[in-house]
Amino acid sequence: MGRLAGKSVLITGAGAGIGRGVALRFAREGARVMVSDLRDAPGQETADLVRARGAEAGFVKANVGRKAETQAAVQRTVEAFGRIDVLVNNAQGFTPWGRMETRTDAMWAKSIDTGVYGTMWAMTAAFPHMRNQGGGRIINFGSLVGVQGDGYMVDYSAAKEAIRGLSRTAANEWGRHNILVNVICPVAKTTSFQRRAAIDPAVAANAGSNAPLGRMGDPEEDIGGAALFLASDDSRFVTGNTLFVDGGVHLRGLRTTAPDED
Repeated sequence: MGRLAGKSVLITGAGAGIGRGVALRFAREGARVMVSDLRDAPGQETADLVRARGAEAGFVKANVGRKAETQAAVQRTVEAFGRIDVLVNNAQGFTPWGRMETRTDAMWAKSIDTGVYGTMWAMTAAFPHMRNQGGGRIINFGSLVGVQGDGYMVDYSAAKEAIRGLSRTAANEWGRHNILVNVICPVAKTTSFQRRAAIDPAVAANAGSNAPLGRMGDPEEDIGGAALFLASDDSRFVTGNTLFVDGGVHLRGLRTTAPDED
C-alpha cells in the first residue's frame, strides 16, 4: 500500500471499464486522482468511489476529441493537485463494426480524433509540467485489434497503432527529462467488449476462451495492477514498451469474423 502516495494522476475515460479500474487501483495506493470522462454521472461516480477508498479525487468533464477540453483536463489536474505525475490516456471513441470499404470519413475522424489526437493533446499539455518538475509517467492504451490486424475495425485499429508509434517517439524524445512513456494492450471486460458482445452473442459466450489463462482480465486487479507497475518506481527503467496484459491472448490471436461475414 502507498506505492503512489503523494502522486497526482489524470485518467481519461475513467467513468467506467478500464479507466475506472485503474482509478480505483491507484486510489488504493494513495494517489490523488483526477477523473476525466465525457459523461457527468459516471465520472462523478468514479470520483466518489475513489474517495470511498480514502483517496483525494476530482472530476473534470472532457471530450478527448476536442483539443481545448483535453488540455483543460490537464490544467485542471495541475490546479487541483499542484502537479501531474501520471497521465493515463484511456479514453477512445468507438464506431460500429464494418468492412474496411464501408468506413466513412466521419468514422475515421471519430477514431483518430479521440484516439491519436486526444492522446497527443493530453501528452503535450502534460509535458511542460512533467519536465519542469523533474519527470513523470505516461501510460497510453493500445489494442490487440491493431497489433494483430483484426478485421472490421480498421479505423480503431489504425488509431491504436498510431498511439503506439506516438508513444515510442515520445519515450525517445522525452527520456532525457525522465518522462517515461509506455503502452498497455489489454484484454478485459471493457466498454468496447460489451459493445461487441451486444452485436455478437458468441463474443460474450466465448469470453476468455482464447486466452491461455482462460479468462478475461479484471479492470482493477489485472489491468490496474499493470498500470500501477508502470506508474510506480518499480518501472523507473522501463520506457517505450508495449505491455500485453491479456492473459496470453496475443499468442493465439483474436476472433476475426464479423456478424455479416460471407
